Amino acid sequence: MSDSRLWDDVDDYFTTQLAPQDDVLDAAVRDSEGAGLPSIAITAPQGKLLQLLAQIQGARNILELGTLGGYSTIWLARALPADGRLVSLEYDPRHAEVATRNIARAGLEQVVEVRVGPALESLPKLADENPAPFDLVFIDADKGNNPHYVEWALKLTREGSLIVVDNVVRGGRVADATSTAPDVRGTRTAIELIGGHPRLSGTAIQTVGGKGYDGFALARVLA
Repeated sequence: MSDSRLWDDVDDYFTTQLAPQDDVLDAAVRDSEGAGLPSIAITAPQGKLLQLLAQIQGARNILELGTLGGYSTIWLARALPADGRLVSLEYDPRHAEVATRNIARAGLEQVVEVRVGPALESLPKLADENPAPFDLVFIDADKGNNPHYVEWALKLTREGSLIVVDNVVRGGRVADATSTAPDVRGTRTAIELIGGHPRLSGTAIQTVGGKGYDGFALARVLA
């Protein structure tokens, strides 16, 4: 059995036992695929991890960068109380349209707001609104801008908040210090920012699974 087939089988087992899909999540995946969105959404075990992190945080306010079809958004929003808030930033209007439908089907439109446009334009506007600090920030957008997103996350959070940066392994290319690829350079800079910033304590974990060889970074905001 190939490694990838084995990873898929293990993911399927973990999903069945620990993160079972329901009709809403299944529909979100199906409609995203039907609309031609790229197949880059997180897996169900990853979604459950995000949900657990939000619950452990007691999160009331969540910021997501990169909505895609709203699959991860649904997992995160389900961790919020009825008066919670999740702001998700999405560059592509077509993706946002699909996500908005999926979120509404999940009955989460009262707690989720999808904002369309480049995140580096949406973030200053969001900051100008002086929102309550976000308890968790999930960064899963264009990787070249990861360091800028981490810096904005710091501005919009508080002591004790969590910042999660997805897809940091880049198939192992993140270890190549000579790479000029924007996704690798952006990810390396973000990792080094987390490692050297006095207000962040973080780590990064390599993963295998339904999305292949990947990983994520997790950082806690300090005083």
